[in-house]
Amino acid sequence: MGRDLTALFDPRSVAVVGASDDPAKYGHAVAAQALRAPDRRPVHLVNRRGGTVLGRTAATSLTAVGEPVDLVVISVPGAGFEAAVDEALACGAKAVVAITAGFAEAGPAGLARQRAVAARVRAAGAVLVGPNCLGIADNTTELYLASDRFAPGGVALLSQSGNLALELQLRAEPHGLGFSRFVSLGNQADVTLVDLVEDCSRHEATSAIAVYAEDFGDGRAFAAAAAAAGKPVVLLTAGRGTASARSAQSHTGALTTSADVVAAACRDAGVELVRTPREMTVVLAGLAGLAGPTRPTGPGAGVRTRGRRTAVFTDGGGHGAIAADAAEDAGLDVPELGGPTQDRLRTVLWEQSSVANPVDLAGMGEQRPLSYADTVGALLDADEVDAVLMTGYFGGYAASEGGLGGGPAGGSVLAEGETRAAKEIVAHLASAAGKPLVVQSMYPGSPSCRVLAEAGVPVFAATEDAARALAAMTGRPRPVDATRVAPLPHPAPPLSDPGYHGVRALLDAAGVPFPAAREITDEAGLLAAAAEFDGPYVLKALHLLHKSDAGGVALRLADRDALLAAYREMHARLGAPAYSVEAMADLTDGIELIVGVNQDPRFGPVALVGLGGVLTESLRDVAFALAPVPARRAETLLRSLRSAALLDGVRGRPAVDVAAAAAVVERITTVAAAHPEIAELEVNPLLVRPDGALALDARAVLR
Repeated sequence: MGRDLTALFDPRSVAVVGASDDPAKYGHAVAAQALRAPDRRPVHLVNRRGGTVLGRTAATSLTAVGEPVDLVVISVPGAGFEAAVDEALACGAKAVVAITAGFAEAGPAGLARQRAVAARVRAAGAVLVGPNCLGIADNTTELYLASDRFAPGGVALLSQSGNLALELQLRAEPHGLGFSRFVSLGNQADVTLVDLVEDCSRHEATSAIAVYAEDFGDGRAFAAAAAAAGKPVVLLTAGRGTASARSAQSHTGALTTSADVVAAACRDAGVELVRTPREMTVVLAGLAGLAGPTRPTGPGAGVRTRGRRTAVFTDGGGHGAIAADAAEDAGLDVPELGGPTQDRLRTVLWEQSSVANPVDLAGMGEQRPLSYADTVGALLDADEVDAVLMTGYFGGYAASEGGLGGGPAGGSVLAEGETRAAKEIVAHLASAAGKPLVVQSMYPGSPSCRVLAEAGVPVFAATEDAARALAAMTGRPRPVDATRVAPLPHPAPPLSDPGYHGVRALLDAAGVPFPAAREITDEAGLLAAAAEFDGPYVLKALHLLHKSDAGGVALRLADRDALLAAYREMHARLGAPAYSVEAMADLTDGIELIVGVNQDPRFGPVALVGLGGVLTESLRDVAFALAPVPARRAETLLRSLRSAALLDGVRGRPAVDVAAAAAVVERITTVAAAHPEIAELEVNPLLVRPDGALALDARAVLR
């Protein structure tokens, strides 16, 4: 069930230690906010000098308050912080919000202090937010312990940046979005992002969770918590492009960046990953269940569908073409509509209207504003349409009437007709079987657009915003049982032999198929190995980082004489301490893949699959997922590659056994996940043929 944070969000009483009349001090801002709801719970102000603060008598210490305090906010200089925490715990505090800075962010000594304080808090059965945080707020319990106000609503905002939180609040206001809770994460010495996501997922008044995080702590636990949340989680993070393993010794390590890892974790967990505060607001405006005191519910609110087949609808060809491109850029499909749907549209539109997709009124809206509603209704009724993106001029007629500078001088008739059309569109949505509508308008503030917005239809000024919001509402169902973040297997005994044949043996024991092979150190061993299986042969020089690049691989050696000659030439040139003699695999009709796992410091084992061979890093056709990767998920990843068409056969080549490859991916990634001592594990190439899959090379790098 997660940690009990009741004392943090709904305490029986509150004290602000360091409360001040000095507006330059944070204790002043927090105390002023705390006093916004004096009748909800007792609020005690503590200042060591006593006197009055904000017109109220201040206690000189928590002890002097004379009664237990459930939650204590500490905003004092660093030198007095530990004493303040100890006094809070002695006075019965069950929650501490630590504004004071100068701990882990200040270096090793600060980290040691921080850990010691957190240990004392946990030992007392209390919880600690921070240190180095900017406070918390809960609009549902009238708890105001941050320096700024947050409009009430359904979004829980968990942020490591105070200024970004303020920007998000400003951007959310025009969309009618508000906040159920705000938590400044600080250093997460005790209460972590994972704890907060789990608690907000249980919070009935929270309908979506917005996160800005630079430090995930346990990233895999965050992904699992988000997957199990049962409500949308939207993530904005920084530093996604920094390489997670600059000294990588394998293709897998070299190709894996923080951006790839975060994106894979978010995809597996059903988290909406965004790049900017604006995009976060757009996605939140489009996502399901964001109703609250400032955002009325309606038939258009909270709609989410699995399909991505989108009908673009406009009253101008230019807007339709731009919106169609934006929709496809956002990952939506804009297919040509089928004959029956086009025939239905022709019954409500005039001859010059386009009905293929985009659907273009071609000026009919000015002649008959209700044609907007008729068209939306027909599109929502079509089985082949999952969602509708309406773009362009709608709103202009009512904007002109409302003095907003829109539209031709159409008078009240067009304005009234457009507003009536908006109401009919809302009525169509009520019976649209959960199909969403998103609107881009040149006049988003017009009366007719407000009718849509008040019914829960997202309305945007920018086409790309409308497309991104619709993408968040379509085709991305959240895992209902969190199975897409596979649990880590129990750790296996550490790998004792990280050499080539030791890694082969480890994977072979897990069911990964390899060609016959023997390790040799001299000519006698080479001839003995050749006698164990027929040619053609492969010869590999071992203990080299990249064998192919160094000329340490010889293929298609027809017989023992060719094998011996290749060995003598290679040994004279490289002088490797050992070699591998292997049966040459049949490469006919095969495709070379790469399967690797890289240990990420935040998210643990992360798998990579893609087009393999010596050109892996040049082609960079790869996909990522948290490891271990179940076979079904592995097949999805393989089919997401740019080169996926090769798997099904091209130019007369037969299709390869993708299911066999996916099964091998599951085995490799499960082995890697069970061996945390392995920093990088890679099979490259994994040969996939019409009759199965065969690993042709393997490498492991220990931590």
